[in-house]
Amino acid sequence: MKNYITTRRNGDLFDDAFDSFFRPFYMDSEATFMKTDIKETDNNYVMDVEMPGLDKKDISLKFESGYVTISAKKEERETEGKYLRRERATSFSRSYYMGDVDEKQIKAKYENGVLTVTVPKDRPEEVKHQILID
Repeated sequence: MKNYITTRRNGDLFDDAFDSFFRPFYMDSEATFMKTDIKETDNNYVMDVEMPGLDKKDISLKFESGYVTISAKKEERETEGKYLRRERATSFSRSYYMGDVDEKQIKAKYENGVLTVTVPKDRPEEVKHQILID
């Protein structure tokens, strides 16, 4: 499904159930991850995806069947002590339908917590032909 965010949390099952019970039905908690702006230029679509707190090595980007999929996985770090709540070690993914584009021309840059993905527009080849007049 396009533009659908999936999330895996490392929290407590009770906390997750409790949080979702009191959240309004129209509010998607996963929408707080990977907020995205998509702008159109003459030749490209440019996506700015917020991904704060991640290293570039935590992010993967792939193109398949017309979809650009951005995924991230933040690994747990070994620490002393017992966690009462754990929200920062997580993984999430989001897909955007772009149609048939030249995947080799897709470019991405990660800087200051924002992933910028430039996707070239699909341009149909112009066909010119002479029209005969009767």
